[in-house]
Amino acid sequence: MTFAFSSLFAQTAAPAGQAPGLQLLMPVLLIVMFYFMLIRPQRRQQKEHQARLAALKTGDEVVAAGGIHGLVTNVAERTVTLKISDGVKIKVEKSSVSSVTKKSDEPEVVATEVVSS
Repeated sequence: MTFAFSSLFAQTAAPAGQAPGLQLLMPVLLIVMFYFMLIRPQRRQQKEHQARLAALKTGDEVVAAGGIHGLVTNVAERTVTLKISDGVKIKVEKSSVSSVTKKSDEPEVVATEVVSS
């Protein structure tokens, strides 16, 4: 039994001809990979979200945190007033707006039914 544990803890020496630079190459490559796969895309998404929040204006339809859908009626420096129903308005932080579903300057698409004779 002691033989099995002693063989698990035994370490082999690194080959004598291996350069120390190769040992540092792997962690550096790992950090670079994390940057391009995780950090950079997250920063890009944050910048896009900030741009969407800065471009909010009255008449936009948005989805706030918690799935609340509403129409923007007022935009202040840090808050947005949403009309969620007739006579019901709520004030939320701009940062809680997760997405803009329809811009106020976009034309509304009306579906028409085609009847063939």
